[in-house]
Amino acid sequence: MKKQVFRKFAAGALALTLSFSLFGGAKQANAQAALNVNADGAILVDAETGKILYEKNGESPLGVASMTKMMTEYLLLDAVKRGKVKWDQEYSVSDLVYKMSQPRDLSNVPLRKDGKYTVKELYEAMAIYSANGATIALAEIIGGSESNFVKMMNEKAKKLGLKHTKFVNSCGLNNRDYHGEQPEGSGPEDENVMSPEDVATLAFHLINEYPDVLKTASTPMKVFREGTDDRIVMKNWNWMLPSLVYGYQGMDGLKTGTTDFAGYCFTGTASRDGKRFITVVQNAVGANGNGDYKSRFDETRKMLDYAFSTTTKEEIVPKHYQVKGHKTIPVIKGKEDQVKIYTKSAIDMVIENGEKNNYKPVLVLDKNKINKNGELTAPIKKGEKIGYLTVEPKNGDKIKYLTAEGQKKVQVDVVAAQDVEKANWFVLMMRGIGNFFGDVWDGIASTVKGWF
Repeated sequence: MKKQVFRKFAAGALALTLSFSLFGGAKQANAQAALNVNADGAILVDAETGKILYEKNGESPLGVASMTKMMTEYLLLDAVKRGKVKWDQEYSVSDLVYKMSQPRDLSNVPLRKDGKYTVKELYEAMAIYSANGATIALAEIIGGSESNFVKMMNEKAKKLGLKHTKFVNSCGLNNRDYHGEQPEGSGPEDENVMSPEDVATLAFHLINEYPDVLKTASTPMKVFREGTDDRIVMKNWNWMLPSLVYGYQGMDGLKTGTTDFAGYCFTGTASRDGKRFITVVQNAVGANGNGDYKSRFDETRKMLDYAFSTTTKEEIVPKHYQVKGHKTIPVIKGKEDQVKIYTKSAIDMVIENGEKNNYKPVLVLDKNKINKNGELTAPIKKGEKIGYLTVEPKNGDKIKYLTAEGQKKVQVDVVAAQDVEKANWFVLMMRGIGNFFGDVWDGIASTVKGWF
């Protein structure tokens, strides 16, 4: 009877998401009410999972200025990883790069027309000092020309799921600063644009796939071409690095940006106590409504202070957790007629302080492993994946993540807790005979009961 009841339940409810309550309810804290970021666009996310904790105009395309360089960094690091580019590879300066590297008011390390520079030198100038000429040089190294590289940038943006992004150059300058020599396919008034969600997504991929980028991004000062007449002290534009003027504990990246079009922008990331967050502000302003260097760091600090003080990383579901009422799954053709299932590992997640009780586990069984009656077929190996478990708020709110890959970091495999061997042919035959006569008897009993 128990198996019949389960089958009826499984046929309807195993469609295939089953939600079960684990904790008591609690009110979810509202970051929107607690934060009032003075910027056209802003976002705060957990850097491990991409869980969005706060956003303002998150999907609105806005100017990004030199935050563009994060995509150039990403493509460079990818090219190095694949062996297409080497750090000690030398570059001879093109006419365009020479012209674009000379104006110091555009953030540059002047490059000699007859000079040769390593990829590593150019990368450090870009990542630390936001040098525009050096960035265009890297674009030429990777793409053959900046025009071709911009195509690569937009193609990669699509692959990363950046839906509100358009790149027209590699460095984030206003196109008019190219004085008519901007990349092909764009005009002098075209600008790079990205939404806060897209900027954060790019940063999320960059630091998770290439974490060494933070070693360079967190360098407060480095000398370019030390020991030569071209020696330049490169001071990092991220003034929130701990040793700089607006120092913030745990800050180690990532990229500033400033143009007339974009305003004062900053993508920051900081780590403390096992938690890391990514922030983005675009066209940040102060209390007087005007933008300046300080305003982008003040608004970033506001979000990071909130994140570190009001959230905690907690174990929401323990290892080997079994869902109440569904600790076992029925098995056919096995020596046993059921198998225990549990989570392979625990689920840890950054949540608002005191909000652990607001979450419930959600069990999703693999429809390719279970038949229409909700049964597994023997043999089954201990540790074999049966499905997965994730969590969601009990109040019906949806947790928003930057990427599907990040969301998977808060789900764990549900596996068989034991082996179930396949029964031999004789046992299966006897079970078949028993089931046959059982069905016959049930039919006779129903008929006789109908007479009365």
